[in-house]
Amino acid sequence: MELRDLHTIDEFKQVVALEREIWGGGYDDVVAVPILAVTVKRGGVLIGAFENRRMVGFVYSLPGIKDRKPIQWSHMLGVVDEYRNGGLGRRLKLEQRLRSLEVGCDLVEWTYDPMQALNAHLNFRKLGVVVEEYGINVYGESASHLHRGSPTDRFIAQWWIREPRVLRRIGSAAPAAGDEEPEGAPLVNVTTPSGRWIACESYDLNRPERRIGVEIPVGFTEMLAENPSLALDWRMATRAIFTTYFERGYRAVDFVLDRATGRGRYLLMAT
Repeated sequence: MELRDLHTIDEFKQVVALEREIWGGGYDDVVAVPILAVTVKRGGVLIGAFENRRMVGFVYSLPGIKDRKPIQWSHMLGVVDEYRNGGLGRRLKLEQRLRSLEVGCDLVEWTYDPMQALNAHLNFRKLGVVVEEYGINVYGESASHLHRGSPTDRFIAQWWIREPRVLRRIGSAAPAAGDEEPEGAPLVNVTTPSGRWIACESYDLNRPERRIGVEIPVGFTEMLAENPSLALDWRMATRAIFTTYFERGYRAVDFVLDRATGRGRYLLMAT
């Protein structure tokens, strides 16, 4: 597997083709070749992953400003089906981190769906992000088969790429014990079996503890396709939970994935 920066029009065209392959034939929100070309020339990061000359994944970020400081806004990370769950997404993010450090950035941000348990596992456990901001229907109705039928609510992930917690997660610093561990944190929502998934039966928006847990199901994309009403129930319940607790000063600091039970658990801590 070769990972390298992309600079040519032909490479940009390959990225656009890969966007359509990953997000589906009806996906019309692709980042077009001219945008890729301009942003790469002015501080954007675009890295492709190649297997035997075939592009099988990419990561793309563009330069931004937050609190008068330069950041990278990571707009897209995509890997074709047969190369998912093998660590390629993490490798692309680590390469993106190196490029961001080279241009003097401390922070990389991006959005992701908080209901996507595998993405949460990558972002928190493998990369060390934190989240304190929830966006409601950020992109409007999506044409992608991966997101169709649900409001595009998103977490805004903050990846402080020089911080010790990130260095520990990416494996370049010694682990540290602390209270940023999900074990023992009381759950704010009650879940029950619902066919092949779980349902959110109820939730409490007034827990007083400093550390709380929020449980979500694994397989939200499949749920959207096979049981859209249950998926919408989950969207509305988690929207209420996260917006309320973030407004109260909590932030998400970790996530535990339990594939065997089809559940994942966020850890939220009061700041």
